[in-house]
Amino acid sequence: MALPVALQLYTVREELARDFEGTVRKVAEMGYAGVEPAGFAEGISPAEMKRIFDENNLFCVSAHVPLAALAADLEGTIAKCKELGIKYVVIPYLGDGERPGQEGFAATLETMKKVGEACKANGMVQLYHNHDFEFVKVGDVYGLDYMYETIPADLLQTELDTCWVNVGGEDPAPYVLKYSGRAPVVHLKDFVMPGKKPKKLYELIGIESDEEAADEEAFSFRPVGHGAQDIPAILAAAEKAGAECVVVEQDQPAKGQTPMESAKLSIDYLRSLGW
Repeated sequence: MALPVALQLYTVREELARDFEGTVRKVAEMGYAGVEPAGFAEGISPAEMKRIFDENNLFCVSAHVPLAALAADLEGTIAKCKELGIKYVVIPYLGDGERPGQEGFAATLETMKKVGEACKANGMVQLYHNHDFEFVKVGDVYGLDYMYETIPADLLQTELDTCWVNVGGEDPAPYVLKYSGRAPVVHLKDFVMPGKKPKKLYELIGIESDEEAADEEAFSFRPVGHGAQDIPAILAAAEKAGAECVVVEQDQPAKGQTPMESAKLSIDYLRSLGW
């Protein structure tokens, strides 16, 4: 049986900023069963966000919440997560200095343990959403694997982003299966990368760097099913691994498309597979 499909709302962030409720309604009309917010909407309370999702028959199983916000006000931020009604609190990104192989990584892990304990005490579970920078070795294992070896499963589970797993050098489907029983939410993200990985890759997701400009011809996000990923294999792995849902995310629309058009192409492709 196919898993429910949600949309990571970062995909349509500019539309949400202009018209939150109208954009959510359009996402539901496309055929998505759920949504995953990228943080809390400005000027809209978590309870109001939940009302809008509920009125559009969209489940909200998880939300991306910056680790810095949790560290600064753990109790208050967890309260907002509970108000939103989510099951999973997702750490979406680690900044420079916090990552595997960097000086602040040990402190990052300690903070994540505290967040995991707070989530557990409040009936939620912490997840981590990877990029590709976790695929550096810490000792003999990838930094991402080290993270999951260091923090127990009751405090930290996975939200594997299958695009970044691939860019990091691993085949996404086997990597999802590796975390069977610990992968409740799987990110579906497609891309093309005809040449080598650009140095300024994170510019494409809105994060500035001092590297030379990224070449769109070298790397570009695509709607699910319209890029290089083996989506049927990833979907089969997600089901076998025990995932509760899959989440479509496209950080930037493909050239000539709007974010909403890209989101629609993704769900249409998944529906064509019977999802």
